[in-house]
Amino acid sequence: MKTAAKGQPSPPALSSKTLAWDDFRLIKAIAERRALPAAAISLGLNHSTVFRRLGQIEAALGVKLFERHRSGYVATPAGDEMAQLAGRVDDDISAFALKLAGQEITPAGELRVTTNDSLLIDLLTPVFAGFLAQCPAIRLDVLLSNQALNLSKRDADVAIRATDNPPETLVGRKAARIAWALYGRAEAFAEAVPVPVESLWERNWVSLGDGFAGLRAVRYLVQHVAPERIVYKVNTVLGLTEAVEAGIGIGFLPCFIADTRPGLTRLAEPDPGFSADLWLLTHPDLRHSPRVRLFLDFMAAELGRMRPLIEGVQPQAARAAAAGA
Repeated sequence: MKTAAKGQPSPPALSSKTLAWDDFRLIKAIAERRALPAAAISLGLNHSTVFRRLGQIEAALGVKLFERHRSGYVATPAGDEMAQLAGRVDDDISAFALKLAGQEITPAGELRVTTNDSLLIDLLTPVFAGFLAQCPAIRLDVLLSNQALNLSKRDADVAIRATDNPPETLVGRKAARIAWALYGRAEAFAEAVPVPVESLWERNWVSLGDGFAGLRAVRYLVQHVAPERIVYKVNTVLGLTEAVEAGIGIGFLPCFIADTRPGLTRLAEPDPGFSADLWLLTHPDLRHSPRVRLFLDFMAAELGRMRPLIEGVQPQAARAAAAGA
């Protein structure tokens, strides 16, 4: 057993009085993930460090915090109580950080924005470029995700989402309403557009995958098109657009994407039942932050000018603009 060198004091033993916040975070991570390797990854530590530290914490408290089962680490009542306490403290720290961020004086620093790939590539990137040119003291960190990030935990400062039901815990403004319409490859429909949808049931169709079953356009295809006629599914709107452009089949697409592509043509007018609101959202504690307020005001103004494209009311103008770009 290793001992302190002569004349040197021994390092203090861990006790319940010297538990640190990192110890609580470690217990919380193990309780949530039920496995040491996964907990270690989430904490940025290695497996052996987490194992050793857990043993030290249990020894200091004199209680077992986890039962080791085949299914993983299961928290004991004491472990569960410690993990819940860590969760409450984590929430308080996040709330405090949000309040401080909302009290900043000048619009400078990093702003984290979450959105999805189709909005970013076909709509938002030029707008972001304009914002950075106007506000050079601000840096954007853009996080692409189709899942809602936790703005209360500062996973992001602003969310730009297509939804008719924004979370009640967030505040923001509706920038536009995203229109969807039926599109086909322009070469295949050189004449007689629009086309009665009923005449197209026997054609090949493309659709978003089953993970998008909540979208009204996807449900519509399930209800009206025979399964064998839906020949291609993909889990991104950009992939869906390219499938229609390649002639794999016809399909419903957002107008702001499809109307700027000369290789696509509308087969029917936008269906209001498929539309979704485009929201700019933030946490209530951040709405008065100069960075956030400046960004939201800029985005609302720019997206407002783009509403004819987003809402599908100027397809020919959009296509001409894209061709001349």
